[in-house]
Amino acid sequence: MTKHKKGPVLPEAAAALVSPPPSGEQPASVVDYLDQLLRLKAEFENYRKRVDREKPDYIRLGQAVVLGKLLPLYDMLRKAHQEVQSSHNDTPLAKGMDGIFKEFDKLFREEDVALMDPLDKPLDTLQHEVLGTVDRDDCAEGVVVEVLQNGFLLRNQVLRTAKVRISRKSRKDEGPAPAGK
Repeated sequence: MTKHKKGPVLPEAAAALVSPPPSGEQPASVVDYLDQLLRLKAEFENYRKRVDREKPDYIRLGQAVVLGKLLPLYDMLRKAHQEVQSSHNDTPLAKGMDGIFKEFDKLFREEDVALMDPLDKPLDTLQHEVLGTVDRDDCAEGVVVEVLQNGFLLRNQVLRTAKVRISRKSRKDEGPAPAGK
């Protein structure tokens, strides 16, 4: 049978670090290690809290990137769908395209993606990209008169700007501007 000693058996050097010196003060190295350990623990706790706070932002950013990459595909399918609807409305192809767009609409609703409707509204430079102007006297200047590419919002933030043409008042060529003023 083996006899069990009370407490762990430590080498003399380790025992000297653990047992307090006769004066009652701990050696500087133990105090330093304890301080470093407490600081490291606090830093790790702060890191963990920061990661927990930032995780939803990273998830939303990833969703925005993936949805942004789907939009050109959506645009091409939308054009094909319009062509099929205009010429082959009752074919299986048209019904299949309808099913695709029902799924797109469902996906967009679930992810809170909304189509912008800029037509006949004033230009908003945060949501619209102007690709040209159209001379029109029947509406105010700076109003969107044509949408060249749809824009989309993701949770009320711009996912993709709408590419538009805006109105401007007709300019009558009156020759060069008078000099001297």
